[in-house]
Amino acid sequence: MTGQDMSSLGLIGLLLALASALVTNTAYTLEHDAAASLPPLSPHRPLRSATLLVSDRRWVLAFAAESAGWLMYVAALRLAPLALVQAVAASGVAVLAIATSRGHPSRLAQQERYAVALALAGLVLLALSLAGVQPSDHRPAIAAIVIWLAACAGGAALLISVHWRFARAASLGLATGLLFADGDISAKLVGYGGLWLIALLPLIAAYAAGTSILQSAYQAGDALTAAGTATMVTNGVPILASFVIFGETLPSGFRAVLQIAAFGALVASAVLLGYQRASRESRDGGHASSTDSRQDAREVGELP
Repeated sequence: MTGQDMSSLGLIGLLLALASALVTNTAYTLEHDAAASLPPLSPHRPLRSATLLVSDRRWVLAFAAESAGWLMYVAALRLAPLALVQAVAASGVAVLAIATSRGHPSRLAQQERYAVALALAGLVLLALSLAGVQPSDHRPAIAAIVIWLAACAGGAALLISVHWRFARAASLGLATGLLFADGDISAKLVGYGGLWLIALLPLIAAYAAGTSILQSAYQAGDALTAAGTATMVTNGVPILASFVIFGETLPSGFRAVLQIAAFGALVASAVLLGYQRASRESRDGGHASSTDSRQDAREVGELP
């Protein structure tokens, strides 16, 4: 295959990644509206939560749209480098911001607008730092894959089980992002075929767990906080993985500076989203906290 053919396929892959971001993040907002209207969902009671979700027609349609966006993402991975696909997919934060504000970004809180601006700035810087990156045929070491996937899953479990001062919706969103990142990395492995098809197991487990946690995040906050933090982590972690374990070329010189700045912008954006929600809860005089405590008690069966 000629270089021109590879370039054309890469462009198609990036267009698919962009389409995936638009479809998936629009679906996130629809899922949020559906999940927020349901009785309390809990990862401690997965069967009950799943029954509530699949019985809601709005949620099922939104999930179908999210699944279609994921299939576009998988196709994009076959045609373009993992790092560049993830950088384009990060544009979904803008979709979330527009949908959350019902098409009027000026309605967003000031910190939320700053968070979205930082996320988009990070996207632009990532795109500039990754321009010209070519797909790698490097097959990662199995031990490295196992350690990476286990570390992400462990981090997600910690975020779910421990209540931080960070807003609950953001914490659950971060956990979702780590689980979805495991799923995305597993999808890359499945694309190699052969024995790598065993990665279907962590792929299914990670996406199923992440989807479940995301619904709880929706009930704890708005779509921008929950899905926005999830989106940034989902895109950022696989970009790191592409360099650490997949052998894609790490930028150097000025491009390296751009990439450091890009990741800094994404981290700052996630922090702003989380603490914007937390500060809003504190201004409510503890009402939100008591509501969350009551919901947590219901989740573990202490309240009816």
